[in-house]
Amino acid sequence: MGKKLKVELVFGATTYSVAFLLLLVWLFAAAYFYVNPLGSCKHQLRFWRDYSLISIKKGDFAIEEVLNEVIQEDTLKFQLRRFVRDEDRIQFENTGFSCLHSQISEVCVSERPLIIDNQTIYVPSSHLQLTKKLKLYGEVNAHHRVSPVTIVAGEQSTNSSVPACHVTHDVPAVVFSSRGFAGNMYHEISEMIIPLFITTRHFQSQVKFVITDFNPKWVKKYSRVLKSLSGYDVINPAENGTVHCFPGGVIGLKYYGLMALNSSDLPGGYSMADFRKFMRESYNLKYKNVVQIKRERPVLLLISRKNSRIFLNERQMIALMEEIGFEVVLVRPSGMSDLAKFSRVVNTCSVMVGAHGAGLTNEVFLPSGAVMVQVVLLGLEWGSTAYYGGPASDMGVQYLEYKIDPEESTLLKKFGRDHPIITDPDSIGTKGYYAFRSVYINGQNVDVNLTRFRETLVQAMELVDLDL
Repeated sequence: MGKKLKVELVFGATTYSVAFLLLLVWLFAAAYFYVNPLGSCKHQLRFWRDYSLISIKKGDFAIEEVLNEVIQEDTLKFQLRRFVRDEDRIQFENTGFSCLHSQISEVCVSERPLIIDNQTIYVPSSHLQLTKKLKLYGEVNAHHRVSPVTIVAGEQSTNSSVPACHVTHDVPAVVFSSRGFAGNMYHEISEMIIPLFITTRHFQSQVKFVITDFNPKWVKKYSRVLKSLSGYDVINPAENGTVHCFPGGVIGLKYYGLMALNSSDLPGGYSMADFRKFMRESYNLKYKNVVQIKRERPVLLLISRKNSRIFLNERQMIALMEEIGFEVVLVRPSGMSDLAKFSRVVNTCSVMVGAHGAGLTNEVFLPSGAVMVQVVLLGLEWGSTAYYGGPASDMGVQYLEYKIDPEESTLLKKFGRDHPIITDPDSIGTKGYYAFRSVYINGQNVDVNLTRFRETLVQAMELVDLDL
């Protein structure tokens, strides 16, 4: 009898313990689905409703609508507050608006409503008085190309002079310029696409892009990126005089410098690997790693230039590459115009070779473990490393440099061995960027020393063989 009672007590205690644990799990799940701002809260609520785990009848549309509004508001606040740190957080908590300053960029974040009338953005608030102009492009050297927007925040944004809303949106806005250095792929990726990714990815497509200095060609070129980051059509605020109103948003894009992300300071904590994965998905690229490419010979992509930094002995270079064992794909600038098509070509290559220039930005589409060989021309050592060499390693791409000797540059024949252009490129740099550019970027071609270059190509082949 005592043994039976003991068993019953143990069983009863166990039953109550299990019930208590189940209750804790239920309470945790309920709290998670009600207040967690990540993921699709609306979908989660519907799931719970369908299984009668919350008491909302099918006819209680008013209750569900209120719940949805609360969830959307909390989600928006959470997403926007993730941008704001330290002292800026105090201002943001007090006013619902804050501008984040760094040496190279300025971004304003608002959980207050935004009324966007072309180049003017009104922020109604009784806690804030502010009028400021902002250029919505990260690289300051391009600011002369960008039209400023005027932010008017405070009580003056509530008076009769503020235009009425023509279109009211229920997701936040991200406002940025598509001018800057658009037209140069390096600047487009470094100063526009990466900042757009790190600013908006954590919104999980629930955001609308308002693009000032609207550039249809740029929008078309990067339509896949824009559609991957936003589930909505882009908005041109200058079109038809339409006034757009949003529940909040971000004015400007986070920018950290040359092909740079700062994971510790980003709302999503994104890395270059995350960006590369995003680009593969956006362009539906097949290969993540070079080992996945099954070809009889590794494919080498040679980027050919036509106006400057030209390979004068390009045919001989191709013959050498094929002799070493590569299958060579030659691409000229016209072949890069369709980015969706060309990205797939790059993604099938094990090696990419090119002189310093925007075409090397396509390294972002190379599979991990591929090799990028940059031919570094006279005077361009720093830019070659900063623009393409350093970022390559962050992308998981193996990087090799072939630094030309003065004898390989057309500058030697033009100016002579003792000229400062040959002996002291830094002295030319002191005369200003455009003086430097006219000589080393626009005025230089190269006749590659095939004997020396062979060593670099053999090394590239060995690196590919190691990965294979």
